[in-house]
Formats: sequence, C-alpha cells, structure tokens
Amino acid sequence: MASTTRRPSSASDRRAVLEQRILSVIDGLLLGGVTYTELSVEQIAHAAGISRSTFYLYFRDKVDVLLRLSGTLKRESYAIAASWHPTGPTGGVDGLARTYELILQHYRKYTALLSAISEVAAYDPAVRAAWDTHQGQFEDNLIKIMEEEQKSGRMAADIDPVLAARIVVRGGGQVIARQVATSDGTDDADVAQELARGYWYGIYRRPATRMPVGE
Repeated sequence: MASTTRRPSSASDRRAVLEQRILSVIDGLLLGGVTYTELSVEQIAHAAGISRSTFYLYFRDKVDVLLRLSGTLKRESYAIAASWHPTGPTGGVDGLARTYELILQHYRKYTALLSAISEVAAYDPAVRAAWDTHQGQFEDNLIKIMEEEQKSGRMAADIDPVLAARIVVRGGGQVIARQVATSDGTDDADVAQELARGYWYGIYRRPATRMPVGE
C-alpha cells in the first residue's frame, strides 16, 4: 500500500505562499489609503496573520518584502514582452499592440504594488536599482532584436539600437504606468494600439499602409 505521508513543503514553497498572502494584505492596506512608507512590519504581519518573529524568518524588513514581490511582477512582465519578435508568428504591429495590452492587463493586477515601488524607489537606492535592472532587461532584449533587424536589412542602419531601446522601454513604461494609475482599463486596447503604431512606424521604420485619396 502506497504511503499517504506528504512531503513537507520546502522553505521556498512556504516563502512563496507567504509572499502571496502578504501581497494580498498589502494590496488591501494600500487601497485603504495608507502609503507603503507609513506601513509598519507590525501592521503587515498582523494583517497576514503571522507574528513579527515569523515575518523576520523570511524577510529582512519591509523593503525586502517589496523587492521580493516586485521580482514576480518583473519576471512575468518580461516574459510577456520577450515573447514578441518583429518577424515571429505574433509579430508585426498587431502583435506588438497585443503585447502591450497583455502587459497593461498584467500590471493592472498589481496596481497597489506598482504604486508602492514608485513611492519607495524615490528614496530607497535598493528598490530604485532593482527597478532600473528590470528596465535594463527589457532594453537588452530590444537591443538584440534591433541589431538583428539591422543585420537583416529590415531596419535602418542609422538607428542607434541602444538609444532606441531606451526610448521604447522608458517612454512606453511611463505611458503604461500612467494608464494603469489613471484609467479603469476600458481604453487599454486603444492605448496599446497607439504605442505599437508609434514604435512600429517610428523606431522600427516599417512602411505605413497608404490611405486612399479622399479618406
């Protein structure tokens, strides 16, 4: 007869479960009007149903919590962005628009967390550096794509891939952050489409379809 004894979860599994619980708790606290700076470890631990000592078993402080939670956000958003390629099966301007829309939908699930990251990054070097590294991943991916496009002759040789990637990532990031913070999401598809068209016909220099005279 097979044993029914379950293997104890690993420390990483327990941490992952606790991180999700704390993320939910922080969402609720921030949506209630408190800022992340105002939150104490005691408040977070109490709302999560754990003791301060348990909290400190898994996290150094509340900034460490923010860094851990933002890690999941960054990994998932990067996976979405990296899935698009100009000549891939979901490439082109429509595929790029869909990618932006998926990123908007993803970030919308973490509105409170994004707000906390933006707040704390303004004064905490570790959080700011972590977010800059996140943007760097996006930029490195785009630099590689643009260099490939130039080698293939599909992209103008006079474009600086490093500068262009920075404009796309940082400019698009600001638009996305603003959209998530100020819109209810009903116009996400329109914003995503405009972002895609701006970069596809601008940075990527793809020829636009000529409109018939009189339209």
